[in-house]
Amino acid sequence: MNLLVTGGAGFIGSCFIRHMLKKHPDYKIINLDNLTYAGNIENLNDCKDNSNYKFIKGNICDKKLVRDIISQVDCVVNFAAESHVDNSIKNPEIFIETNVQGTLNLLQASKELGVERYLQVSTDEVYGSLGREGYFYETTSLAPNSPYSASKASADMLTRAYYETYKLPTLNTRCSNNYGPYQYPEKLIPFFISKLLKNEKVPIYGDGLNVRDWLYVYDHCEAIDTVLHFGRVGEVYNIGGHNEKTNLEITKLILSAMGKDETSIEYVKDRLGHDRRYAISNDKITKELGWKPSITFEEGIKLTIKWYLDNQKWIKSIENKKASLV
Repeated sequence: MNLLVTGGAGFIGSCFIRHMLKKHPDYKIINLDNLTYAGNIENLNDCKDNSNYKFIKGNICDKKLVRDIISQVDCVVNFAAESHVDNSIKNPEIFIETNVQGTLNLLQASKELGVERYLQVSTDEVYGSLGREGYFYETTSLAPNSPYSASKASADMLTRAYYETYKLPTLNTRCSNNYGPYQYPEKLIPFFISKLLKNEKVPIYGDGLNVRDWLYVYDHCEAIDTVLHFGRVGEVYNIGGHNEKTNLEITKLILSAMGKDETSIEYVKDRLGHDRRYAISNDKITKELGWKPSITFEEGIKLTIKWYLDNQKWIKSIENKKASLV
């Protein structure tokens, strides 16, 4: 298989490429990434000498570039996205440009050039917020509450439309909160670790009781791999970890692992439109494709915290890059 992975220098995309090169050593993978602030080509230093891997710096909004690359591949997996909710509140325009227009460019080129499969990677945030009970299912109505989730919902609807209208063989996955190595330190776990390493307080929105379902990144990669090969075209597959934790619980785990106590917590004003709870059902992907998480949260969080503590140079290089962009 010749595979295009967009956004492959980011957190999940880089882990997916690493997973695919290891599991399918005969596949050829092109990584298209614009290397925005959250993209880090160093995430794939261990893959750069693999003859089946090629990196191209570029934007999915570049129609000509996208078309040229897709003419060389059989399948497309689209991770490329602006993804930080806080940034979408401050600057929603770039989220529409990348997440909607960029996805449209990929879909159109995939249709015109006849790719075998196009997989859109999305998020449980498109479903909105849950109460204390229940789960998100693939049939749950979309009700996004931030510019970020609205842009991802729009991309999902475009993906659906290209299947329904043009019969493009699309697939759509929606995952819960990922955690693991190589995650840009603006997201909760690596951000809090980086703050504590500098003996700074960690900011918790509101009362800290917002609930998220946590999924280890390599379990997510295995699920996407499974859907790409065996999923029914035109379908949506939810991918969750069945690990519901409050932000406060996650914070306390990190504090304990790093020898800190709750005096390191600073409660701050809640985020605008902050969804209270996400929880996702894996029933469909488990029953149809046999996938389920293999890493327990207790195991995964230990591996994750250890990776960041063992790779403080990686965190420092990210912070230096961020400072140079300011």
